[in-house]
Amino acid sequence: MRRLAARSSSASQELEVIAPSKLAIDNVSKSFQSASGTVLALDHVSLQVDEGEFVCLVGASGCGKTTLLNIIAGLEKPDSGNVLADGKPITSPGRDRLVMFQEPALFPWLDVFGNVLFGLKLKPNLTNKDRRDVAKYYLELVGLTRFERANIHELSGGMKQRVALARALAPNPRVLLMDEPFAALDALTREQLYGDLQRIWEERKKTIVFVTHNVREAACLGERVLLFSPHPGRIQEEFAVDLPRPRDINSVDLAGYATKIIRSLRKFSEERREDGR
Repeated sequence: MRRLAARSSSASQELEVIAPSKLAIDNVSKSFQSASGTVLALDHVSLQVDEGEFVCLVGASGCGKTTLLNIIAGLEKPDSGNVLADGKPITSPGRDRLVMFQEPALFPWLDVFGNVLFGLKLKPNLTNKDRRDVAKYYLELVGLTRFERANIHELSGGMKQRVALARALAPNPRVLLMDEPFAALDALTREQLYGDLQRIWEERKKTIVFVTHNVREAACLGERVLLFSPHPGRIQEEFAVDLPRPRDINSVDLAGYATKIIRSLRKFSEERREDGR
């Protein structure tokens, strides 16, 4: 573990790697009302996510990926079915499940350090020094120690997402929920963050559910890739990605997995067009 010797026992305890959560989604359905009628976002979706597993949800817009993520986060409730974390029903947001969004959603009136510290303010049993030590640890983890006093407007897009990642990790959640966090970044920055996220996942041992439209991104990051179909949202197919880490998004082996997923996506789209759906 990084530089723990000078930290208090409570800060060191806070930085210990904790057991990740196991998620169980059982027969979950969710619909919304729109101007054109009822939209069935999720239709009897079931899946298991093991402790410490990295699972990617991929599919076209409107296939219910983000809706499912919000239900796991406790931000929305399903119309039917159950969602469990370690066997306990998820009924509201909790510190054990934190979300990282497509936009960094940082506080512009706080500097980098203040943004990471913010998520620790309500954490019990920590002194102010403990919180500062924990914040510094996570800024070091994401490579932003030199920028801890920088203003948010001074940061690049990739650096802002690193701050958002550090802020999400700082309360030491058991589950990290990531909703297309790299979609707005340039290709080079995304590739750097793919490497960072794989390293952090292996070091901190979190359960991660990652939503993306990018098939190569999903194959690069996930141990499993779940392909969603839209209208209604269902899990159409599952792919296990058996490649060593760290993975290179430009590797030939990874391209083979991405090609299989894309073929399945195209096949399903063609079948839906033939059925007139």
